[in-house]
Amino acid sequence: MIDPELKYCPKCNDEYRAEIEVCAECGVALLSGADMLAAVKRANARKNSRAGEIGPGEDIVAIHKGQLNEIRPMEKELQAENIGYLITGEDSSCKKGCCPSTFRLQVRRQDAPDAFAIVQAHIERTTALSHHDLSNCDAVFNPEARQATCPACGFEFHTNTTTCPDCGLCFG
Repeated sequence: MIDPELKYCPKCNDEYRAEIEVCAECGVALLSGADMLAAVKRANARKNSRAGEIGPGEDIVAIHKGQLNEIRPMEKELQAENIGYLITGEDSSCKKGCCPSTFRLQVRRQDAPDAFAIVQAHIERTTALSHHDLSNCDAVFNPEARQATCPACGFEFHTNTTTCPDCGLCFG
């Protein structure tokens, strides 16, 4: 139950006293209870306006590609939001999910932004990526440079070795 006199985190839905401005867990600005009620109302209207199951000839787009065991857990989350979806195997697949092949999660084009947000949140939640420092993940090991920054742990080291001395990531 949302109290209009309190504040809420739009990400984790934690409840706060009215004078608190930022979520202690997520670090995002809080919404007033009235704003949160309005957001819930808009989300429910969007959910209820969706058509559910996908029929033949509809405009669909792929929003995720992966193994079947990675995609299947997302089904319930999409169903809960009334987002129709299809899981299709690539041509080399046996289509039963037992072969290590790639599958595509497809949704209606108009549902793609909401479905993609659900998939992204699922991946963040199940991989704990939101709890890691990803600021160095674009670092590139250049053996011609004097020093390198490990993309996994951020440790700086001399390039006379091809293994990060801190975490053991190999660049060879």
